[in-house]
Amino acid sequence: MITFEVELGERSYPIYIGAGLLAQSRCLEDHLHGSSVFILSNDKVAPLYLDAVKQHLGAYRCKHLVLPDGESCKSLETMHRVYSALLENRCDRDTTLLALGGGVIGDITGFAAATYMRGVPFIQVPTTLLAQVDSSVGGKTGVNHPLGKNMIGAFYQPQCVIADLDTLNTLDDRELSAGIAEIIKYGLIRDAGFFDWLEQNIDRLLSRDPQALGQAVHRSCKNKAVVVAEDELEKSGTRALLNYGHTFGHAIETCTGYADWLHGEAVACGMLMAARLSVRLGWLDEADRLRIERLLGKARLPARAPEGMRPEQFLERMAVDKKTRAGRLHLVLLRGIGQAVLTADFPASKLKDVLQEFCGA
Repeated sequence: MITFEVELGERSYPIYIGAGLLAQSRCLEDHLHGSSVFILSNDKVAPLYLDAVKQHLGAYRCKHLVLPDGESCKSLETMHRVYSALLENRCDRDTTLLALGGGVIGDITGFAAATYMRGVPFIQVPTTLLAQVDSSVGGKTGVNHPLGKNMIGAFYQPQCVIADLDTLNTLDDRELSAGIAEIIKYGLIRDAGFFDWLEQNIDRLLSRDPQALGQAVHRSCKNKAVVVAEDELEKSGTRALLNYGHTFGHAIETCTGYADWLHGEAVACGMLMAARLSVRLGWLDEADRLRIERLLGKARLPARAPEGMRPEQFLERMAVDKKTRAGRLHLVLLRGIGQAVLTADFPASKLKDVLQEFCGA
C-alpha cells in the first residue's frame, strides 16, 4: 500500500492506494468519526462492494442508500432524495458519510456532506479509475444543472481517500479508457516525463497490468495533490489548469444530456480541441499535437465532437463555464507538453475554426 498526504493544513488527509484495501478495516476505521456511517453507492457498484465495506462496520450504526448509475443522476433532484434519506435515518453530526462508487457518487456524497447540517465528515472510496485519479481528490463536490456541468457545489475535503486497485478489475473497457483520459491530462498539464512514460506503457494500462495501473494512479494523485495544496479554492488560477480539456468536454456533456458520453471521453475530445487551438496560436508544435492525438487514440478515446453538435452549441455552453470572467472565456491551453496555461488571449475566430473542424462544419 502507498500512502501520502494532501497537504492542506488542518484539512490535510491521506490517500491510500493499493490492492485489496476493501478487505482491510484499518484504513477505514482510522477515519470514522462518531457512532454511525451512512454509505452512498449506486446500483452498479453496490452489488459488488457494499457488503465488503459493511462487514468492517459492525461496531457502527450503518445505513445505506443505493442510487441509479450515471451522470444524469447528479442533480438537485437526487440531492433531495439523499437529504430525505439522511433525515429519515436520523443521521446527525456524529455520522460519517461514505462514497462508494465512481465520480458521480463521490461528488454527490461530498456535496451532501458539505451541506447536511452545515457539514459532516465523509470518506471517499472510489471504485473507477477516473474517480481514483481525479474526482475523489481535492474536495470539489457538486451536481449538474441542465445549463451547465458542476455549476452547483462546494469545496469540501474528505477525511481520506481509499483507492483499492482491485475494483478496477470490474470496470468495463470503456470506463477504463475514460479514466486513462484523466491520467493523460496530468502529463499534458505539468508532468512531461509522465507523458513519456504513458506513451511507453499505454498497452500495459489497457491490459490492466497491476503494476502499471498502480504507478499511474499514484503519479496522477501526487500531481493533483501538489496542485490542490497550492490553490485549494481555485483562486490563483493554478488549480484551473486541472481543467485542461474540460471546458470543451463539459459543453459536450451538457449538450448530450449527461447521458451519451462518459466524462473522460468528453474530456479527451476537449483535450484534442485545446491542443488544436494551441497549435493555431503558434504555442504548441504540430509534432507534439500528433503525439497527443496518437496517445489518446491508442487509449480508445473519441477524436470528434458528437454527431450533430454545432459550433454554436459549444459557444453557448462554454459561455457559462466557471472559468468565464467579466464575460471573457478563459481556456486552459498548452505551450508544450507539460506546460499548461490559463488564458483569454486567443482570437474568437481561431476558436470558431477549431469548433468547425471538430464538428465537421
